[in-house]
Amino acid sequence: MGSEPGPVQIVTVCKEEHSFALDTEALARVLLAPEVRDKHVVVLSVAGAFRKGKSFLLDFMIRYMYRKSDENWLGEDDEPLTGFSWRGGSEPETTGIQLWSEVFLVQKSDGTEVAVVLMDTQGAFDNQSTVKDCATIFALSTMTSSVQIYNLSSNIQEDDLQQLQLFTEYGRLAMDEIFLKPFQSLMFLIRDWSFPYEYTYGFRGGSEFLDKRLQVKEAQHEELQTVREHIHSCFTSISCFLLPHPGLKVATSPAFEGQLCDVAPEFKEQLQSLIPKLLHPDRLAEKEINGNKVTCRGLLEFFKAYIKIYQGEDLPQPKTMLMATAEANNLAAVATAKDQYYKNMEKVCGGDLPYVAPDSLEEKHHFNFREALHAFSSTKKMGGQEFCDRYQTQLEKELEEMWQSFSKHNESKNLFSAFRTPAVLFVLVCLLYVLSGVLLFVGLSTFALVCDCTLGVVMMAMLTWAFIRYSGRYRSVGGAIDQAAGVVLEQATVALNKSRGTGTSVQKKSS
Repeated sequence: MGSEPGPVQIVTVCKEEHSFALDTEALARVLLAPEVRDKHVVVLSVAGAFRKGKSFLLDFMIRYMYRKSDENWLGEDDEPLTGFSWRGGSEPETTGIQLWSEVFLVQKSDGTEVAVVLMDTQGAFDNQSTVKDCATIFALSTMTSSVQIYNLSSNIQEDDLQQLQLFTEYGRLAMDEIFLKPFQSLMFLIRDWSFPYEYTYGFRGGSEFLDKRLQVKEAQHEELQTVREHIHSCFTSISCFLLPHPGLKVATSPAFEGQLCDVAPEFKEQLQSLIPKLLHPDRLAEKEINGNKVTCRGLLEFFKAYIKIYQGEDLPQPKTMLMATAEANNLAAVATAKDQYYKNMEKVCGGDLPYVAPDSLEEKHHFNFREALHAFSSTKKMGGQEFCDRYQTQLEKELEEMWQSFSKHNESKNLFSAFRTPAVLFVLVCLLYVLSGVLLFVGLSTFALVCDCTLGVVMMAMLTWAFIRYSGRYRSVGGAIDQAAGVVLEQATVALNKSRGTGTSVQKKSS
């Protein structure tokens, strides 16, 4: 490890390819330091939307960890804030996951020593990140942390809860077995809280506010109930802290470097309450997986295992609510259109109905095909024209497959097609028998013998076909006999049509 502690990038997001890479060496340098590798680990992670002061908060945590014995740990008024890179503005600073290079050893009141790791998570939801990028990074940090601080601005909105539901579900998918609640502590940190007269700043006001926001009520819409039940089922403990606005200079001045003189007094006061409580030795929760406490060395292995799952193809693509709804919407329209086509075709040639002439059936197919496409296109759907076109193409393909099936089913009802092969073979036997007799009569015994041999082969084919139809075995041989009979019939029909055509032209000439 370098002499000067600083942030270490351990998970990187390649924004062009939307892929993830774990820097195992960098992570090993942090977690396998001799003094910490066999200690139980406490992982504090801060996650949330970009430009909401996550790194700013983490840097105060770092300052506290270095100076906790000092009563004035917040520092001097003009002292700049250092640590994880942060700055005001509208562009995200962190991409992926970073750890503070120094792991802090903290002694609990029972004499055990734990290793505290501070984690900064990518400013999710920036304009270059896909839902998968955000979900993966958030899920990874939630799966590997013992305390996940969900950093939100002003309030807990319904979409914040829905995003949390999506990300935790994506994390849950990557875990093989879940005996208990899959994740540990979740803390909602509400920045810029503007209603202290309703709920006071700090943990107490936060607890009252959270109880109200996460309450599951009978009168609520089912979707709202599900989101709340899901969050309760994912975390062993959930808390909330309401933090005031840090002051205009912090939010708007490009020259601000974290000096306390520019930070609002009430913000500093709440920081002095939040951070010592959050990092109090007896409040530090060790990382547990399936009820077993994890060491720093173990955490490295879990990181490796989890990143492999997210790099693979096993997990479904996490979708935004709009995408998932649009997809379901279009699939429902496809199913309705297919059902309409199927029912209409069943009325024409389904089940016990008699054989229909192929031309007439095809006409009905084209009509019902157009009707089904019209039913699909006239259904109101989400996702835009291009998105819906993909599902229309899918519908057309599936209707074609259904048409092929109906066509074959109808053909199987044609009595002649069922007896075509034996009829052709029987006619061939009769013709060959007569031809053999004629050839013998005129003295062409060699040709008569060839006819007799051919007759024997055709008779054998007839008996074989009958056996295959009766037993259902050697179906490929039966298919070959059917095919051969079809070719003979086709050639005979062509020859007959030609002779008929020749006869007609001779008649015309003579007339």
